[in-house]
Amino acid sequence: MKIGIIGLPQTGKKTLFQALTQHPISEKDLASGKSIKGIAQIKDLRFDRLVEMYKPKSQVRARVEIELLPKIEKDTLSKGDIFKDIAELSAICHVVRCFDDDAVYHVDGSVDPARDIDNINSELILHDMLFIEKRLERIDKNLKSVKDEKSLKEKELLGRIKAQLDNNLPLRLLDMSKDEKALISSYPFITLKKVLVVLNVSEKDLQNSSLTNSIKEKFKASDIYVMSACAKIESEIASLETDADREEFLTALGITEPATNVLTQLCIKALNLITFFTVGPDEVRQWSVAFGSYAPTAAGVIHTDLEKGFIRAEVIKYHDLMELGSEAKVKEAGKAYLKGKDYIVEDGDLLDIRFNV
Repeated sequence: MKIGIIGLPQTGKKTLFQALTQHPISEKDLASGKSIKGIAQIKDLRFDRLVEMYKPKSQVRARVEIELLPKIEKDTLSKGDIFKDIAELSAICHVVRCFDDDAVYHVDGSVDPARDIDNINSELILHDMLFIEKRLERIDKNLKSVKDEKSLKEKELLGRIKAQLDNNLPLRLLDMSKDEKALISSYPFITLKKVLVVLNVSEKDLQNSSLTNSIKEKFKASDIYVMSACAKIESEIASLETDADREEFLTALGITEPATNVLTQLCIKALNLITFFTVGPDEVRQWSVAFGSYAPTAAGVIHTDLEKGFIRAEVIKYHDLMELGSEAKVKEAGKAYLKGKDYIVEDGDLLDIRFNV
């Protein structure tokens, strides 16, 4: 699962990427003109509380791949290479400049986040439209010689897709059946992907929710996630060496949680994932699995042998553990459940997999 960071020049993309991944960007990285790859840990306060409770020898957070794509400019758009990079992503994180700084230029001459979001959305829709037109031309040409049922179904579906794009609407809003989604699964449609918008605000506007709310309202019909962050502050937080230093810094700014924590949680939500945990004195570990997954599938995320030899899963609910204080008390209360292959894992579950290979 990969999240790609995109945006216009001078929006704070590189700063946010480095704060998320702790991956310093070199001049060589920038000169390559290619995507820069890193890994971000998924910050979950439940994980921290479990570590505090179990005091394990080892602790491992879930992670998500983050790619910083080349800056979006007219030449990169005309070449089209950036669209190939975007097509390979699971979701898009669009960083939008909202801060005023006369020392930092804006490609369009002024700071206007709604305009910038609209412009990028339009470019993504245009990409999908151009693909549709080429694909329909090819189908029409083939249908002149052979009128096969699959091509006719595809043409009908692509006609609906084209109408959606003609209305300047992303494809993620289009209602399609499972079979229809399978029919176009190999096509590089960008607007099918979930989009997260990060409004990069100044420090003085960090506590002001009016801009975030107005952007959410304007784009609520577009199925995008919107949050605000100050990339400069996030970079400063990430550079501090100890948790105590970070806590003191956050308190001084009146911030309850770093925006990078919120962003990684939004990444999980955008990718339609849930979090589950395995716990014990040796290790507390956080895992991610697709929403709606059955217990054997979750077991397979831990190790393929656990899925192959799955017998059952002992399940403890996170809120029960926190409320009662220990596994022993949860079991005494009859709230440790044995579940079979038909159990659908829920967010926050603590799983102990029984298996035999």
